[in-house]
Amino acid sequence: MKGLERLFDRLRPRLGHGRARPLFDAVDHFLLAPKTPTPGAPHVRDPLDLKRYMTMAILAVAPAALAGLYFFGLRVLVLIAVSYAVGGAIEVLFAIVRREEINEGFLVTGLLFPLILPPGLPLWMVAVGVAFGVVVGKEIFGGTGRNPFNPALVGRCFLAIAYPGPMTSAWIEPGTGGWGRVAEYVGADAVSSATPLVLAKQGALAPLADLFWGNVRGCVGETSAAAILAGGLFLILVRVANWRTVVATLGSFVLVGGALAAGMPEHFGPVGWHLLAGGLLFGTFFMATDPVTSPATSGGKWAYGILIGTLTILIRNLTVYAEGVMFAILLANVAAPIMDEVAVRWRLRSMRRGPPARRLRT
Repeated sequence: MKGLERLFDRLRPRLGHGRARPLFDAVDHFLLAPKTPTPGAPHVRDPLDLKRYMTMAILAVAPAALAGLYFFGLRVLVLIAVSYAVGGAIEVLFAIVRREEINEGFLVTGLLFPLILPPGLPLWMVAVGVAFGVVVGKEIFGGTGRNPFNPALVGRCFLAIAYPGPMTSAWIEPGTGGWGRVAEYVGADAVSSATPLVLAKQGALAPLADLFWGNVRGCVGETSAAAILAGGLFLILVRVANWRTVVATLGSFVLVGGALAAGMPEHFGPVGWHLLAGGLLFGTFFMATDPVTSPATSGGKWAYGILIGTLTILIRNLTVYAEGVMFAILLANVAAPIMDEVAVRWRLRSMRRGPPARRLRT
């Protein structure tokens, strides 16, 4: 590493200034710890800086990505490559024009976006979707840390509205046994047109074992509940994801879904089945817990998760859409600042009232 540091020290006078500075700093900070000190005291060394935060997020998503590779084949790697190439180029372009640093945020967004897409989606649609998500969902608001919406979900929402046909039919039959489809490349023409949630609206429920392990049609990273749970619990243990949001989302989903299924079982499927089907678990662990677009207060996180879980089960069962977690999280993104405002005002009001008076014993 010392030799690499000396190499960057020699290149910094030539490349560390002007238009090339954002790109040079991005490579430097990705490979090495940044040497730039804070401008003023206190100088606190935080082990969870942005680079390590994004590294933990990528490690958590890795099991779902590998499961997608196993079930749907080499096309998954191509989807990820297109997402990184197009979205990364846009991020670099904006950073150069603004003369700002290239943040590591897209390392996560570029991986999450293809994992919430049908594996048989045409590659040009992947490029259009990630470009829309990065530009409209993040860059026009100022870049990483300033975006009110999750960029990956913005891109997927755009594709779902603009190209509903491919987004609801570009499914690939999962490979099972041995190495699955790891050594296969399935073209966009070899697709199947029904997911478990679509079939559920027709009265056919996929086996719970298939939903848990991932042997079902669906988006690349959303089919294997086992892989998602492994990565999601890792995020909670390393304190990148907040457990309050996860518990509130899944808890409200189960409570509302259970009440609806008990009252009208002919219209609402078993809540345990719905918990494993679709993108609920993936959206809960990797989208709803996004620290930029979710509330910062503890009270806000509880309200935020309750809203997402309730909206998801209602959209799934009371609308024409088979899935609802995407719309639920985007709507909750809009309400997140309001939830923080209410939580802060409530806390301040409680502090002004002071602690409750103790009664004197007689």
